[in-house]
Amino acid sequence: MPLVVGVRFKAGGKLYYFDPGGIEGLEVGDWAVVKTARGCELGEVILGPREVSDDEITGKLQPVQRRATAADAMQKQRCELRAKEALKRCREKVAESGLPMKIVRAEYSFDGKRLVFFFSAENRVDFRNLVKDLAKIFRTRIELRQIGVRDEARLLGGVGRCGRPLCCSSWLTDFSPVSIKMAKQQGLPLNPMEISGLCGRLLCCLAYEHPFYQRIKAKLPKKNKKVSTPHGTGIVRAVNVLRESVTVELHDDVIVEVTLEELEGSKPKDGTPEETKAPREHETRGPDTKRERQQRPPSSGKPKRRKRRPRRRRSRKTNGASAGKQKE
Repeated sequence: MPLVVGVRFKAGGKLYYFDPGGIEGLEVGDWAVVKTARGCELGEVILGPREVSDDEITGKLQPVQRRATAADAMQKQRCELRAKEALKRCREKVAESGLPMKIVRAEYSFDGKRLVFFFSAENRVDFRNLVKDLAKIFRTRIELRQIGVRDEARLLGGVGRCGRPLCCSSWLTDFSPVSIKMAKQQGLPLNPMEISGLCGRLLCCLAYEHPFYQRIKAKLPKKNKKVSTPHGTGIVRAVNVLRESVTVELHDDVIVEVTLEELEGSKPKDGTPEETKAPREHETRGPDTKRERQQRPPSSGKPKRRKRRPRRRRSRKTNGASAGKQKE
């Protein structure tokens, strides 16, 4: 099992494993310069040195170059300032070209040899001429990457309905699939304005509470189902998942709220002796005889009709075949 450290390059970004090599004393919160496929990058150590299985490592394990210094921190700040200027210049060129695209963010690599622009667009955009113009302006390697609306919200950031920073821009590393079925199960209004985030897609927090609703709803009875409670038998009129209770309407039009523990306590136990159970109909009545069936009063329901057996069709013989038979 190889020894690795977990490094993250930006808030809400993915966690990558690197070989600590001969660098000792790396702790959570330290900054280090690591070697990546795009060159050297500066990242924060999120996981200290630990052993992981080979299945968790994808590709070749790159080494940690060195522990970050004050000069490296200044270099990172210079790259961020240059990226802001490049973003402004790129937006001006896009407006001049009239391309249907929105430039969201610009990022310089740590060594300054690569400049990446992130943009969003409804359809594919031919930006080959734009790349040539930007390469002449910035004198470095230019990359343009198209992103979706969720990635756009992650890069721009913002405040959600809860009043806190967006999960995708603060700590969420991957987007889990969210469906409208989760909103139905949680009893939320199916209004797109109520269950959508800043990106226009379904709220990511619907997936957080989905396992809880799924587990509790499996225990609680469904609506309009007949249940036995400590107050008597009634019909479920409402289900409250957060309180783990149901609202039951009794036979005398009395509304009571019963918790899950009370419902489970009112159920008959498996160890109930058979003498206390109500006898079934086939257990109280003996086998019917012909005389008893004749003396039994007719039932109030309609008499059952006997099923007729299908008639067998006789094969019809042709006139030629019958004539030939008479000749024989």
